[in-house]
Amino acid sequence: MAKAASKSASGKAPPAPKADKAELLKYYREMLLIRRFEERAGQLYGMGLIGGFCHLYIGQEAVAVGVQATFKQGDQVITGYRDHGHMLAAGMDPKEVMAELTGRIGGSSKGKGGSMHMFDVATGFYGGHGIVGGQVALGAGLAFANRYRGNDNVAFVYFGDGAANQGQVYESFNMAQLWKLPAIFIIENNQYAMGTSIERSSATTDLSQRGASFGIPGEQVDGMDVLAVREATERAVKRAREGGGPFILEVKTYRYRGHSMSDPAKYRTKEEVDEVKKTRDPIEHVKMLLDQAGATEADLKPIEDEIKAIVAEAVQFAQESPEPDPSELYTDVYQEAAQ
Repeated sequence: MAKAASKSASGKAPPAPKADKAELLKYYREMLLIRRFEERAGQLYGMGLIGGFCHLYIGQEAVAVGVQATFKQGDQVITGYRDHGHMLAAGMDPKEVMAELTGRIGGSSKGKGGSMHMFDVATGFYGGHGIVGGQVALGAGLAFANRYRGNDNVAFVYFGDGAANQGQVYESFNMAQLWKLPAIFIIENNQYAMGTSIERSSATTDLSQRGASFGIPGEQVDGMDVLAVREATERAVKRAREGGGPFILEVKTYRYRGHSMSDPAKYRTKEEVDEVKKTRDPIEHVKMLLDQAGATEADLKPIEDEIKAIVAEAVQFAQESPEPDPSELYTDVYQEAAQ
């Protein structure tokens, strides 16, 4: 699979992004947390401690971390069901996320949301969603709320290459452009919609141009490069905050695991996956940049030890947290209206 270069609607490549050592260490920590957390979640699923579906974000860490670097208080994030990485990047407590995955009362949604449907409005995370593409219309609604309130907040609306073919996506595009909504539509193109490659499922594979008929500009970005993601998102966010309306970012990334934990991923070769891991791994890319910035093992080892401890603590918290009382079935169903 060829390396994806960032490309704007004009066809011109943006200048190479820059970051100092402190920024790179921050991104390294955030991406490593997602990877180690997801690896452990996969193990717990195999042990039967996580039920239902479980979609891991391993390989795509640079996307959520790069986008989140542009986030400000009041912005919103909404995504599909491959959502654990987005939760952690948004700043959710790993203990609450792991407890939610295992269906415990200590989870962010009291054990009722599970892997695909947990929320945390305090961090601006408006949920993972199980209906393919369904979150896009909800994300447009979040952006409409921002415009209606007259603030400069932005809604980051994630969906995948498979969801990009869903009808409600284009209804949302139309309304977003018609009303100049501050929405950044982020297409995480990990090359495979469930088990079907993008070449087999999409008549046009340049997904950044899917908004062209509505007048929505777009850009392709190397989603394995956290700095490229950050820089492209910064441009889109600046435009949205200034009233320029929606923007589409097609972030070319890759998932190392199957579509879900139940997917053996026989539709692609082991050699293909190994080649991406060897040549384009997003965490190894940051380590290379850190080396160029003068970082040493003395800088990285404490971070790695900290992440190991955080994940272990999250697992322990989840295992010790009780299951929700059956009465929780009847809570959080309706929002009480203000009198």
